[in-house]
Amino acid sequence: MNIKRIDRYIFSNFITLFFVTFFICLFIVVMQFVWLHVDELIGKGIPLGILLRFFYYACLTSTPVAMPLAILLASLMTFGNLGERLELLSMKTAGISLFRIMRSLIIFISFVVIGAFFFSNNVIPIAQKKMWVLMFSFRQKSPELEIPTGEFYSGIRGMNIYVRHKDAKKKALCDVMIYDYTNGFENANVTTADTLRISTTEDKKNLVISLINGEYFENLQKQMTGQNNTPYRRETFEKKDLLLDFDSNFQELNDDIFDNQHISKDFQKLSKDIDSINIVRDSLKDAYAENLVKNRLFEKAYQPTYIERRDSLPIKFSEKTINTDSLFLSSSQEEMKRIASTSVQKMQNVISDVQYNTIVINDADNYFVRHDIEWHRKFTLSFACLIFFFIGAPLGAIIGKGGLGMPAVVSIVLFIIYYIIDTYGQKMGRENVWSVWQGMWLSSSILLPIGIFLTYKAATDSEIFRNETYIKIFDTSKEFFIKILKLKKNR
Repeated sequence: MNIKRIDRYIFSNFITLFFVTFFICLFIVVMQFVWLHVDELIGKGIPLGILLRFFYYACLTSTPVAMPLAILLASLMTFGNLGERLELLSMKTAGISLFRIMRSLIIFISFVVIGAFFFSNNVIPIAQKKMWVLMFSFRQKSPELEIPTGEFYSGIRGMNIYVRHKDAKKKALCDVMIYDYTNGFENANVTTADTLRISTTEDKKNLVISLINGEYFENLQKQMTGQNNTPYRRETFEKKDLLLDFDSNFQELNDDIFDNQHISKDFQKLSKDIDSINIVRDSLKDAYAENLVKNRLFEKAYQPTYIERRDSLPIKFSEKTINTDSLFLSSSQEEMKRIASTSVQKMQNVISDVQYNTIVINDADNYFVRHDIEWHRKFTLSFACLIFFFIGAPLGAIIGKGGLGMPAVVSIVLFIIYYIIDTYGQKMGRENVWSVWQGMWLSSSILLPIGIFLTYKAATDSEIFRNETYIKIFDTSKEFFIKILKLKKNR
């Protein structure tokens, strides 16, 4: 059998499954992301072209997550099919080792790993920046006016509108009540009307509310001058128009707002900013520690205390102990109040200073941690592709089951385990419980030995997934314990 023909055959089987599973996994990951932010997309009247751009950037951003899962599933299915059709057994019988069978795929996955790194470094920062700019633009967009009946609608800022029913022929809302809270809840104004029509100005930046046959009640509490009863003003009208600010145009924010964020930086910028913020963070901590020592809140070692007398000659207290309680109690009542007030004021100043410096240092730490996590993610996601291949391929060869059933179940279970471990590691690194590199590489350090173990077992034709193997182990263990019990009885 021609070896090169085997390489082409293995590669053609894998690449087809890889592209199919990749797009399926990508679709699932993108839909999960969209589902988390569906409230910010629905009901905003966003143009179709903008939505397509958003989904395009979301697909690019989700690619590093979908890629390892696709490789795992495709390799499982490929070698599971080969094992189920006894093709893998035939190749091994012909003297071809498992690593030789996997050679073409190992070369391909190596290029995928390298390409995934450059993709994460060059494409992902731009895609994430564009996607989150659009996301924040969606949040700034005013919602579409779709006022329901029988419930209060709060889509217009500062107002609640209640509509009893709609007239489809006249395209109007009937039996309307409007609560206006623009001046605060204590000065709310109420408007009732038989008919309400809503339209927008030509530039779509203002909303025109036309009211017909209604009454207006204005709370005059802000004009009260010591009266017990709250006055109000009542107005009856046949037609009244309200002009409100309501920009319904979509305005995309400037990309510059994310220039300093970790998600929009490549490997070189992340490395540079990590070094810079590390220097700044250390200098802040050193300055803060020096300030604490300078203000005698903490001392590095024992330092003798000096008190200056009026003649400027220092008196050194080395062994004499001063009882501050006795000094305080020997003072007059006025002096006690002054001392206590001064002490409280000084402690409040110290607390405020500590809180301010803590916030500044925590901000620097969070900035450093976010950048360090993003720096390591450039490598961990690429390395995950290699690990999942060396888990999926030998596992498929050992299980020997093709199709989409068993491989899909095993892939999902393994990926969920990987995702849980990776999320936990990132959380530990983000909260400074562990070092960032420990948290980011936790999942890889756990799954890599599993991949090596499975590859070794598959290369040596292990039977770890066959029921007969475990039954044999159980019987052997049972016989061993029975012999031990008999020996104890004989003694």
